[in-house]
Amino acid sequence: MKPKTQEWIEKAEGDWATMKREHRVKDDPNYDAICFHAQQCAEKYLKARLFDANVSFRRTHDLLNLLEDILKIETSWTNLEESLSELTIFAVAYRYPGFSATKEQSAKSVENCRLIRDLVRQAFNLSIAD
Repeated sequence: MKPKTQEWIEKAEGDWATMKREHRVKDDPNYDAICFHAQQCAEKYLKARLFDANVSFRRTHDLLNLLEDILKIETSWTNLEESLSELTIFAVAYRYPGFSATKEQSAKSVENCRLIRDLVRQAFNLSIAD
């Protein structure tokens, strides 16, 4: 694994840890933050996989665009489209007034993020334990 790939993974794990901490909060959890960090974690993991495989990628938060590039090297990951589509919306819009994530959306975001994280970590032969 390239050193910069490891940096991408460390950044993704930072978002993973923040998402998990906020998801455990009992009093007044920030559902927007959970969804945002889930999206960010998935995005960084996808970019780590692309970077390590020398596949150039666009500067984007759109996870479906990244999936197009990922499928060049991970052809079996076509099943990620729905999860990535659900996560993509939390990159920007939910960070500003007008939209607020629900408890159900945050739970689904955690689930989607876990799927992406586990797949990419397996591709790198890394542990998938929390």
